[in-house]
This record gives sequence, structure tokens and C-alpha cells, in this order.
Amino acid sequence: MSHSFIANAATAEEDLWSALKQTYFGDREIHENADDVLILEAPTRAEDAAIVPISVKSVQPQTAERYIKNIHIIIDKNPMPYSANFHLSPTLGDIDIATRVRVDQYTDMRAIAEMNDGSLHMVSKFVKASGGCSAPAGKDMEAAMARLGKMQIRMREANIGETTKAQVVVSHPNNSGLQFDQKTRGYIPPHYVKEIVIDFDDENLITLEAGISISEDPSIRFTFTPQKHGVLKAMVNDTKEMTYSMDKQI
Repeated sequence: MSHSFIANAATAEEDLWSALKQTYFGDREIHENADDVLILEAPTRAEDAAIVPISVKSVQPQTAERYIKNIHIIIDKNPMPYSANFHLSPTLGDIDIATRVRVDQYTDMRAIAEMNDGSLHMVSKFVKASGGCSAPAGKDMEAAMARLGKMQIRMREANIGETTKAQVVVSHPNNSGLQFDQKTRGYIPPHYVKEIVIDFDDENLITLEAGISISEDPSIRFTFTPQKHGVLKAMVNDTKEMTYSMDKQI
């Protein structure tokens, strides 16, 4: 590969990010290489572009004085680059959140922490994957629709005052609108989860705003520290205004 080709490719990548940054954040300053604030984990080469595991972790605990209130996930070359926004409560403590995303082509993936003082801090990783947004569903569509909205809250027995892991999963095809139906010879209309709200005893812990980049059967794994017994509740809304919910006593 010639040096000029590499330079042109690098310039194109920089131009794309500059345009995305202006679109989503305007003229706000973004502190780059912010590994003192946030860690983004993703495979360098994904095994399945339709189900790419990612996680974001805070370097410092959340406090009432200084905490991450949003984590924005940008996948530069996806059809909808702004892929997710996690609204976070300062009561979460250490942030450790994982989900699965679709990646359409080799791309930079970015996690941008928005602090409670409004400052923005970014970490990024280059991910090699392609075709994830148009890949056919992993399940037969009739079977997927039969299970639509079935939910699970997975967690071990929680001890009050101790950090515990939990996972919310909803059965949903999360159709992107880019998948081709071999039977009808047409594109499957978009139908995806747009919001997942997770509360503990009526106090919001996490609200995920999502788009087509979230994988089939959306999942959020997270940690939190219950300070009392209560009810962990997950509520899911999709683009057809269908709502699903589940709760678990702690």
C-alpha cells in the first residue's frame, strides 16, 4: 500500500469524524484519548458483525460531585452512526456496562463520556467487521415474532451494600430496515427497540436510547450497588410503540 493511499484514507477518516462530531456535538470541545475517564472494550476483528460485544467502564467511581451522566456510542461508518446513548445515575458507582452492536464495515467506534459538568471525554477503537446492519436475523422471523417481548433479568443473589452484576435481555428481532427477505424478495421494514429503562425502587439507574445498530435480542449487562431491598424493573419501548416490562425483587 502506497504512502499516498494511506494518507488519503486517513484524511477521509478524519473528515468523516469531523462531520459526525459537528452533527452530534456542534462546536463543543471533546477531549480525546480520555483513558483516564473511560475504557472501551471491543474486538479488533469481530467473529460476527451482527453481534459484536462491547463494554464501557469508568476509571473512577461515580460521585454526587462528579459523575458520567451520558455515554454516547458512535460507530462512524454505520448507516446510523449515532448508535446509542446511555443515560446514567450517579448512584451506579463504578460503571461497567456491556451490550452487543452491529457493525456495517471496518470502522472507528467511539465511546464519549459526558460528565455532569458538561465536559466530553472520548475513547475509540478500530473494529474490523462488515455487513452487520444488513445481515439476516439469526432466528426464523415467525419464531422471532412469536417470542417478541419475552424478557429476562439475570442476576445472582444480591447482597445489600455490595456491587452486583445484572443483565436485562429482551427477545426482539430489532429489524434494521436493511435486511432482505428471501421469501418476499423485499426489505424487511424497520422495527427495533428504541428505549430500555432500568429502575431500582422507582429510581432510574440506566436509560438506553438506541437505534438500528443494537443487535437482535437487545441486552444490557451492568453493575449496581443496592443499598436496600427493593424492585429492579426493566421497561422496553420499540418503534411500533409496543411496550414490554419485567421486574425482579431484590
